[in-house]
Amino acid sequence: MVHVAGSVLDPDLGDHVCLPFDGERERMTTTRLFTMNGLRRRSKVMIITHADSPERTRDWLAPLVPGFADAESAGQVEILACADTHFTDGCLDPERVLCRLADANERARKHGQNGVYALVDASWGVRDARGQAAFEAAANELFGERWLAAVCQYDRGLFPRDAIDRAASVHPISPEQALLRFAGTSSPPGLRVWGEIDLTNRQAFASLLAPLEKEPGEVVIDASRLDFIDAGSAQLLTLMAMARPERATVVVCGEAMARVLRLIRADEFLAVRHV
Repeated sequence: MVHVAGSVLDPDLGDHVCLPFDGERERMTTTRLFTMNGLRRRSKVMIITHADSPERTRDWLAPLVPGFADAESAGQVEILACADTHFTDGCLDPERVLCRLADANERARKHGQNGVYALVDASWGVRDARGQAAFEAAANELFGERWLAAVCQYDRGLFPRDAIDRAASVHPISPEQALLRFAGTSSPPGLRVWGEIDLTNRQAFASLLAPLEKEPGEVVIDASRLDFIDAGSAQLLTLMAMARPERATVVVCGEAMARVLRLIRADEFLAVRHV
């Protein structure tokens, strides 16, 4: 019996998930369940392969997913090679990744589909795990628009433990770590966060705050639905506020988080608004 985490294979739009796995059988089970969940949610399913070819993936996946052939014919399922989505002339091309995903979302909307469900074979980065982690962290901002859900599959047989731990830390969601969801806001600029933030996904939270340091005016972090934040993660809010001393930084939160912010003296650098 192959056991895979159920909730991370049925993500909400806006979720960016790191999913380590063991062996071919677990990878295939994961792919089947993810595809079925994406179709059930009436999303466009993109499967981005690397260790396997799109043709071979289609051969074994199609018989396992009811309605696969019709969904693929209707453009609701696409299987693509990582070389055609992530790289240009053999070099990682983040802009190309963004363009391919945005194009998929545009086509999904035209066909009445609910955003994009992307399953990515992360073995493309096995030769540069640090560079891959930096790319994954930078990609988090995109998920704040909440039209994309992605599960990045990390093969424990290819990646050393420290590389997988590093990858998990920059993903807001991974099995056995705190679950963070978020949405970008524009008026005023900022971020809405819910779930939990602790050491396990602190680096992911840091990647979401970093772009806000450049905002010219007030920034508001709405943490009113956040269930938990540890002191180390709350300190990131202080650092962001200190990086923009001439501009206001506001955190909207409940009493428990306000208490943490007072304990670390964050309220000396940012405004705390109670729910």
